[in-house]
Amino acid sequence: MDPADPSSYRPISNLSILFKLLERLVAWRLLAHLHSSGLLQRLQFAYHANHPTEMAVLKVLSDILLAIDNGNLSSLVLLDLSSAFDMVDHLILL
Repeated sequence: MDPADPSSYRPISNLSILFKLLERLVAWRLLAHLHSSGLLQRLQFAYHANHPTEMAVLKVLSDILLAIDNGNLSSLVLLDLSSAFDMVDHLILL
């Protein structure tokens, strides 16, 4: 692959505009169904409009500060699994 050759690069998506519109329509209908059925939790911050991840951080911080104000012990455990499979021997996994 020659970086200077434009034919070496492929487009990110080969889907036609019809399939992209269909994908958005299905996602919109699925989210509408999940909201109307009450399947998404109130405190779930992903897939909710006007619920950015900053609100999740503020909710956790607020809960911790409230527990401390009430004299309760609180702790926070964070687990990052983003590179968990980098440690696995891929030949053994396959």
